[in-house]
Amino acid sequence: EVQLVESGGGLVQPGGSLRLSCAASGFTFSSYAMSWVRQAPGKGLEWVSTVNSGGGSTSYADSVKGRFTISRDNAKNTLYLQMNSLKREDTAVYYCNAERVYYSGTYTYYWGQGTQVTVSS
Repeated sequence: EVQLVESGGGLVQPGGSLRLSCAASGFTFSSYAMSWVRQAPGKGLEWVSTVNSGGGSTSYADSVKGRFTISRDNAKNTLYLQMNSLKREDTAVYYCNAERVYYSGTYTYYWGQGTQVTVSS
């Protein structure tokens, strides 16, 4: 079956770093753009970052630009999110998504279960 399994979350102090991973299986990983989205307690989903299928084009939300780096290793079917200079407002459950872009917009095909990131002193 299709699986997207996030890992690497945990408790980190403000200013610290964390690297999230998303291991994909059951579909052709290299044919999909991949995104990270997050959901803070009591808040809606917030888009964080996207990387295209080949890994050569990335985009970031203004709130994380300059601090987070998205990347992927298609040979390992794995997506990454390197998070530096973490802030308390980065606390959220982080999800990875597999997407494709169409004329009418972007469609998310698969979701992971999420991994909790808590930034606290």
